[in-house]
Amino acid sequence: MPSTAILEKKKQAVAELSKVLSSSVAGVLVDYRGISVSDDTKLRRELREANIQYSVIKNSILLRATEDAGLGELAEHLVGTTAVAMSPDDHTAAARILNGYIEKSKSKTFKLKAGFLDGKVISLDMVESLAKLPTREVLLATVCNAFQAPIAAFARAMQAVVDKGGEAAPAAETSAEETASVADAPAEAPAETPAEEAPPATETPEPAE
Repeated sequence: MPSTAILEKKKQAVAELSKVLSSSVAGVLVDYRGISVSDDTKLRRELREANIQYSVIKNSILLRATEDAGLGELAEHLVGTTAVAMSPDDHTAAARILNGYIEKSKSKTFKLKAGFLDGKVISLDMVESLAKLPTREVLLATVCNAFQAPIAAFARAMQAVVDKGGEAAPAAETSAEETASVADAPAEAPAETPAEEAPPATETPEPAE
């Protein structure tokens, strides 16, 4: 029978793991068999640089921790050797990095098992789909590029208004060429004002004889 100290240590391990699982936006379970020491070191470094916590966990402890974290559906995958990769802020990194290692190494034994996303257990197919998504930086750059053209056009229009001192948009202005042509055109002679008719002469009466 395990001693009280050992039981307390297991309880603490379950509580700590459950807390990490609950605070992670995504996680992936893997069967880590067949990986060499050197490859394992490189993989752990890559995961760590991506802010992903990767640990080999006993299935008994992982079972209790997942149940406490509301991820009890992962129980059916807790057979054989199991490692878990968890990310606090990236939904795709763990799946992408682990799947990338499998593709590069062409391992027949190191395999993805299942995963979770935003507190919900997801299937192996979904994990593999996440692995194919680009990085968050690439996604953000794509979104920014999508808005780049209209933003640039709007910025140019606003700058044109500023340069004109708040005048109307360029489309409503008279071009420099039009202004010059108007200035150079000979001025039309003003229409002649018709002469006023002279008032009729007043006859002076002849003096009486």
